[in-house]
Amino acid sequence: MSVSKPIPTNVITGFLGVGKTTAILHLLEHKPEAERWAVLVNEFGKVGIDGSVFAGHESGQQGVFIREVPGGCMCCAAGLPMQVALNMLIARAKPDRLLIEPTGLGHPKEVLEVLRSEHYREVLDLRATVTLVDARKIHDQRYVNHATFNQQLNVADVIVANKADQYQSADFPALLDYLGTAQKKPVFQASWGGLEPGWLDASAGDHSLAVPNPDLNRATSFVKQTATPAEDYLGSGNKGEGFYSQGWVFSAEWVFDADRLSALLTGADAERIKGVFRTSQGVIAYDKADNVLSETELDNSLDSRLECISADKQALEYLEEAVTACVVSR
Repeated sequence: MSVSKPIPTNVITGFLGVGKTTAILHLLEHKPEAERWAVLVNEFGKVGIDGSVFAGHESGQQGVFIREVPGGCMCCAAGLPMQVALNMLIARAKPDRLLIEPTGLGHPKEVLEVLRSEHYREVLDLRATVTLVDARKIHDQRYVNHATFNQQLNVADVIVANKADQYQSADFPALLDYLGTAQKKPVFQASWGGLEPGWLDASAGDHSLAVPNPDLNRATSFVKQTATPAEDYLGSGNKGEGFYSQGWVFSAEWVFDADRLSALLTGADAERIKGVFRTSQGVIAYDKADNVLSETELDNSLDSRLECISADKQALEYLEEAVTACVVSR
């Protein structure tokens, strides 16, 4: 692969529900008009929702190009899925900047190792690795004891405490205390993914891990076909890092009741929910984090799809029947 000059490249990482996709959309909206930007996005689930969300923002005429790698860590199988997708994206987009979003349960250290490999040495110009973190999670032992959460902070060149508008007075100081006085990385606060473009060009560096995590990214996965015909819907699951995901892709002919769907997803017990549905009120993207469901209207979608992540596998098992019960026409 050859490029005229190395491509400025940033990894945008952070744990589940911290707002990485929103942050990248914010950056795309504020990119220099004459530049071509490319985004490689990875999801833990095998269905892939972010590709549908980003699709409404992809425009070759406006210099935005998107490619998705669903199904867990980008670097599983020696990083080959990531490398294939990345090579194709670079060849198609010829970007002036590349943004890479690993899954919230993925290991950015291994993504960075691939990007620093000899194959990409003259292709990519690695800039700041930006880690988004919700400072409120510092009070939750499930997060501070999770190896991936700590790795994401340790590989960062820039740390952004996102969702700052929702913090209590003690939350941001608690994050600074957790990071420790010895760390020299810049730490900013932001709301609604409002990253400053200048943060992308902070110097990139190597960082050691605070928590060893051998083989944590070796998530096992499965794909199953549901009992109904393939043209109606398909189910797909993944597990790893102490979490389970379950996703479904539904026929484009199906139309869902928007109010019933909203009520169902609001009450669902899951760490993270993302979905795009063709509903009686148009195409709607659903995003649930921290038990708050947000809804965004989209122009179009080729089908309807849903991805849920939970530490409790049983919490996901009832969703298939419940979601299909929201169909109002087929």
